[in-house]
Amino acid sequence: MLLATVALVLALGVASRVLADRLQIPSVLFLIFAGIAIGPELLGLVSRETFGGGLSAMVGVSVAIILFEGGYHLHLEKLRESPTALARLVTVGAAITWLGTAAAVVVFLETSLEVGLLVGALLIATGPTVIGPILQVVTVRDHVASVLEGEGVINDVTAAILVVVVFEVLIADNGNSVSFLANFFGRLFIGLGIGALVAGIVWFALSRGNLTPKTGPLHARLIVLAGIVVAYGGAETIASETGIAAAAMAGFALGNVDLPHHEEVIDFLDDLSVVVLSFIFVALAALIDFEDIFTLGLAGLAIVVAITLVLRPAVIYLSTTDERFTRNERLFLSAVGPRGIIPASVATLFAVELQALGRPQEAQLLAGTVFLIIFATVVLQAGLARQIANTLEVSPMRTIIVGGGRVGLSLAARLEQDGENVLLIDSDSDAVEKARERGLRVVEGDGTDADVLERAGASEAKTVIATTPDDDVNLLVCQLAKTTFDVETVASRVNQPDNVGAFESLDVRAIDLSMATAWSLENVLERPSLSSWMNELGRTGDVQEIEVTAADLVGKTIAELNADIPDEVIVGLLTHRDGATEVPTGDHELRAGDRVTFLGQTDAVDRAVKRFHPHD
Repeated sequence: MLLATVALVLALGVASRVLADRLQIPSVLFLIFAGIAIGPELLGLVSRETFGGGLSAMVGVSVAIILFEGGYHLHLEKLRESPTALARLVTVGAAITWLGTAAAVVVFLETSLEVGLLVGALLIATGPTVIGPILQVVTVRDHVASVLEGEGVINDVTAAILVVVVFEVLIADNGNSVSFLANFFGRLFIGLGIGALVAGIVWFALSRGNLTPKTGPLHARLIVLAGIVVAYGGAETIASETGIAAAAMAGFALGNVDLPHHEEVIDFLDDLSVVVLSFIFVALAALIDFEDIFTLGLAGLAIVVAITLVLRPAVIYLSTTDERFTRNERLFLSAVGPRGIIPASVATLFAVELQALGRPQEAQLLAGTVFLIIFATVVLQAGLARQIANTLEVSPMRTIIVGGGRVGLSLAARLEQDGENVLLIDSDSDAVEKARERGLRVVEGDGTDADVLERAGASEAKTVIATTPDDDVNLLVCQLAKTTFDVETVASRVNQPDNVGAFESLDVRAIDLSMATAWSLENVLERPSLSSWMNELGRTGDVQEIEVTAADLVGKTIAELNADIPDEVIVGLLTHRDGATEVPTGDHELRAGDRVTFLGQTDAVDRAVKRFHPHD
């Protein structure tokens, strides 16, 4: 019977993943519905008794694998994307979420502060089990993704340890405030220390083990898998709920060193995590008791509102003060904070512990509240993440710039300021470091290498720009972008005027450096005010172009258009459908396919564009 149940759970999990990929919806939505379908609330094929006492161990190892994989992908480069925002989110933000959730539970459910703090500790966690599937179907700028991924891995560790300490010190009454802190940091140290130790052993075994080319990839996968289980099991043996920290730390450490057979290990971890995620999400969803949830009544809904519409936005806005985060990106982060496996698995454990202490009502409250938040956030936030991202327009396609010199660096900074998803590529480590110091996303590598471009996401990029001082390099980059990756827009700096034709023959937008420099110098001498303003573009001034497609634009005159846009904006140019460009008069009438160029103050230009093109 158990074997048949495990087979059914795995089959449903894999089917959910395939369906999710096909429909471009996060898989956790289908996984949770599949679990509910086979659980006691509907078909009754799975219950708490089905797995006996083995479910806790199976879930623990599965969570360890997922967190190891999440840590393995959490490179230092990602953490550098938004270090301040991430640090605030996992410290001050976690504390606000914990205490705020506890207050909501105490006020709305009229329970004890200790139980409120226990529920709050559980609901700090988001986790890679829910964030990973979202980022597979939603493309956001790298600094947004890094915050979500980092928060998921780090707060899972924090929540798992904190909830144990809260239970032991505040509920089981085994300590005081001093022992509370000592217990928390002691467990954290144990988990991180064992994880680092196991990572070192795995690295030594793979680097110094003289693995043969034929069997090396297989042995690397097996050694890594063994390392995950040993890290988790070893830490759990010393102190409960420290295995998660050990697994995450081991993954993070190994993911940031030069590990033999790295690509094979990544593929193995990705496949393995899909399988275990499918299993545990379906299995735990099958254990949801809707009676516990319905018992909460309107108070439960009030807690959902407090967590999702008050606490989450407050934490995000306090953490993401960096100007790199646009208003819509903050709204997206506020709207996407689903809870996952850690709250579900640990809530089940401590509900049993509360029952054993003779507190059945509090056990029911704990399980009901946690599963209600999981269900609500998975359905509303994870399930609608793609639609939320599209509505808020936070999914720009990537712009890749090859060449991190002065030209590439300046261009990247300007495009980032305009809200583009920019990635720099350069083989010079000094240039890479300079770009990182300016908060830019950068990959160290050869931009003429197809593998490097593939890793940078060229196959899904909207624009590739070559800005190196070597025309041969720029031409090769453009050829690869056009022929291998079929990039829609390819542009290049051309250092020698005689080479312009070679670039234009590839349908590349070629910028003749000598002509551009001469034009700029002419502007400085003959049109100093214009030159000064052009240099301010992206800060106080901006230029944007829109195509006349909206019904309320076609047939309007320029004079009527001017009346509909902010005073700080003018219509500078009109490009007709046939390609002719002119400075328009007020009597010019707009036709479908014409292009209008707005000039003015940055905010005003942005409002003018969104007035007629709300999705730009």
